Amino acid sequence: MAATGWDASPQSATADREIVISRVIDAPRELVFEAFTEVRHLSRWWGPDGFTTTTRAFEFRVGGDWDFVMHGPDGTDYEEWIAWTEITPPERIALLHGESRGDPNAFESLLTFAPDGAATRIEMRTVFPTREMRDEVVEKYHAIEGGQQTLSNLAAYVTDILLNGVEN
Repeated sequence: MAATGWDASPQSATADREIVISRVIDAPRELVFEAFTEVRHLSRWWGPDGFTTTTRAFEFRVGGDWDFVMHGPDGTDYEEWIAWTEITPPERIALLHGESRGDPNAFESLLTFAPDGAATRIEMRTVFPTREMRDEVVEKYHAIEGGQQTLSNLAAYVTDILLNGVEN
């Protein structure tokens, strides 16, 4: 982990700038990882409740980008950009997330996918450039609730694949 700068200690030096959200999803790790790494899946579940996603470009590789728009339930569009900085299938993904390439307010996220019996424990650990930025997204944009809803949408999506055997 030192190669990417991520500190796994419970009380890391970035704790005051972090948001950590986790969930156990009743699906195999490979399927959960695939749902995070293929655009045909991401466009079906990504985002908080009521949001939809339109992808403009997607290249899943280290250094590749995902350029997309999230459409809020109130009609507001949010320009989004992700660059993948580390990919270790099916264990972890590190990324940089902002509004566009070069966004000075972009934040880093580390996603880990760990087996939990027959299920998968996913953890999304996000580190913001400053504590003030973290506090703003928590208070103004309800980032913790939105992250929990996003993982809930992922859980429902992969459960539907498992129950129906196909993507709807």
